[in-house]
Amino acid sequence: MIDAINAVLEKRPRWGFWKCFGRLRKDGFGWNHKRVYRVYCALRLNLKRKAKRRMLTREPQPLLLSAELNRVWALDFMRDTLYDGRPFRTLNVIDEGNREALRIECGTSIPSARVVRVLDQLLEVYGRPESIRLDNGPELTADCFVDWAERNGVKLLFIQPGKPNQNAFIERFNRSFRNEVLDAWLFNAVSQVQQAADEWLADYNEFRPHDSLNELTPMEFRPRSFNQEVSTSGLSS
Repeated sequence: MIDAINAVLEKRPRWGFWKCFGRLRKDGFGWNHKRVYRVYCALRLNLKRKAKRRMLTREPQPLLLSAELNRVWALDFMRDTLYDGRPFRTLNVIDEGNREALRIECGTSIPSARVVRVLDQLLEVYGRPESIRLDNGPELTADCFVDWAERNGVKLLFIQPGKPNQNAFIERFNRSFRNEVLDAWLFNAVSQVQQAADEWLADYNEFRPHDSLNELTPMEFRPRSFNQEVSTSGLSS
């Protein structure tokens, strides 16, 4: 019986018990299904088998330093919990040209439609980027987001799965935000997180010196041609 079961499943490892038992009956074996199932379980064939996940294939994204604003934006999500255990997320967007933080959007849920709404607001204030560097999250591969990028002529630079170093600028930003805000304070509501993020974002852009920018702030290193304070407060509202 063991040999017969193994012979059936050798070329068909995804078959379940009843399909295997039906094949044995067609092959002329008259064993009772209860007896076959006991042997099937003894061989540990009843355990759920892990299916190999199909990984997306992406072209490597070289992390080239841009010397211009709005050449490449970087986007990423972060996750944390409130004091009572409720989870929340943040959507972080920076300009790689001067490491300026453009937006930290906080919410219990940030689907692709909300990502598009946030980016539309950013386009009104900062202009259109040539490309956005991002990972392969479901919100960022959804048709809603991909269609938005096509309509606005924005190239999406998807990094390879499991290669966060290809989006190193935003990963470094995330570490600073987590260390100085998310891990430093306890929050009771998402509104408190948003307020703290907005205050920290202004400090990050205008007062906090950056090692990679020769101890300059993003606004000192490569300033924009408009009042950053006004634009930041406009986005927050």
